[in-house]
Amino acid sequence: MNLRVDTWRSLKPFNTFAVEQRARLFAEANDDAEVRQALALATRHDLPLLVLGGGSNLLLTRDVEALVLRMASRGKRIVAEQDGSVLVEAEAGEPWHPFVLWTLQQGLAGLENLSLIPGTVGASPIQNIGAYGVEIGDVLAGITALDCETGALRDFSQAECAFGYRDSLFKRQPGRYVILRVRVRLQRQASLHLEYGPIRQRLAEQGIIAPTALDVSQAVCAIRREKLPDPSELGNAGSFFKNPLVSAELAERLRAAHPGLVAYPQADGQVKLAAGWLIERAGWKGYREGDVGVHRLQALVLVNYGQATGAQLLQLAQRIQSDIASRFGVALEIEPNVI
Repeated sequence: MNLRVDTWRSLKPFNTFAVEQRARLFAEANDDAEVRQALALATRHDLPLLVLGGGSNLLLTRDVEALVLRMASRGKRIVAEQDGSVLVEAEAGEPWHPFVLWTLQQGLAGLENLSLIPGTVGASPIQNIGAYGVEIGDVLAGITALDCETGALRDFSQAECAFGYRDSLFKRQPGRYVILRVRVRLQRQASLHLEYGPIRQRLAEQGIIAPTALDVSQAVCAIRREKLPDPSELGNAGSFFKNPLVSAELAERLRAAHPGLVAYPQADGQVKLAAGWLIERAGWKGYREGDVGVHRLQALVLVNYGQATGAQLLQLAQRIQSDIASRFGVALEIEPNVI
């Protein structure tokens, strides 16, 4: 067997919270064959298979009784092109942001708003990553995955992925599929998404009147670097809570009580609230207790200042959830996967 397997391997280097927990078994898969070997090994040991990408959407609260498989496959390619529409495929282990930069270098637009998001290509569809008005589901053309129940390869269309807000079929069926390759449809002629004010403001400050996709990417990177801590310097998993969807009636009541409420009406009649605004309004921004805290610049981000445990971070998250529910009548949902 080509697969190298370690026992009780530390997962601290493989989660962006930098939490110290261990995996019962640990391996890295560089290709489809090694993924199959890992699945067979997990079955023999009667262990679940837990697939890791960049560990940027994960909170570990205990040692993991599983075979933890880190996707390390590499490769990206243009598959087809017609009338300026370009089909691009990448292996699951490709780091996400370098992949975005590579598409821009090829003169392709569509992923620029998703620049500087941590993680891997294979993990991106699971929670339907999104930022500044764009989600991966908007441009996704297909996925090749291994069905862990049948052992068969399956190709998913965009519709079959059943994307929702930070949601997908793969998130709702954890452990069923291992994503091996992702295909996105990008464009030679950019149709830029500039709806979010900070992007327009940044471009205007730079005197850019007719922005390119690369200009948008650079603006997004600058904004994210100002607002979000670098996981290599301060343990975090980015936005820890989803922006909650509430009824229009509740949104109106909250707006009457809190005139500065940040809210976005949705097509289905619901209203999306800014979770970060709610948390900041409740006084949690910059909070710290020991080595756990809320980032001083972005209330959506929980941080590990050094030796925090996953359990301590989860306890802080639950305290924030309880406070927001009692103050505003709004339930905040945790975005990372909690083990």
